[in-house]
Parts: sequence; C-alpha cells; structure tokens
Amino acid sequence: MEKRLEFIEVSCKSIPNVEVDSFSGLLIEFMREKNANTIVKGLRAISDFEYEFQMALMNRKLNPEIETIFMMTSSKYSYLSSSLIKEVAGFGGCVRGLIPEVVEKELHKKL
Repeated sequence: MEKRLEFIEVSCKSIPNVEVDSFSGLLIEFMREKNANTIVKGLRAISDFEYEFQMALMNRKLNPEIETIFMMTSSKYSYLSSSLIKEVAGFGGCVRGLIPEVVEKELHKKL
C-alpha cells in the first residue's frame, strides 16, 4: 500500500489541491474525518458502473449528505487494467505512455 501511495503522490504532484491519503474501514467514516462530501469515481466500462452504482447507493444510505460523481475515462484508456498492464509488461511489451513513468520503472524492476 505504501508503494501505491508513493506512486500516486509522484504522479499527482503537479496537480494543485490534490491530497493523497489512505485509510482502512468505511469510506464514509474517512470522509467524515476529512469533512468531505463528494466522491469522484472513474468508470471504464459498464461493468465498472454496475459495481460503483451499488457502492454509491450504499454510501448514500449510510450518509445521505454524500454525493458520488461518475466520470467516464477517455476512450484511449478505457480498456486498461492493472492486470492487463502487468501481462503485457511481463511478456516484454511496451507500456510506456499507458502508466505513469514512476510506475513503469518499478514494474520493470519487478520483472
């Protein structure tokens, strides 16, 4: 988990107002601690929407003040998944431009 946080911090350092943090437990409780009221979720496919919609409804049930916003990914990234990236890289395929550079370097170290 620490490595993922590091990847996100490095990848988002140039984006103003982005705070990277982690938690265990319910997202709703973490949001209360942070005084946050909006969840932003990225969707790649219909299957993502089905799961995320259920989660949004449960979060709303737990705290009606919480709003979930869904954003569709660009079509040029909609087919990507971590398992697909790992598989391509594992067979020596090029993943440059598909993942942040810091992640790519670490992935190649592990292979």
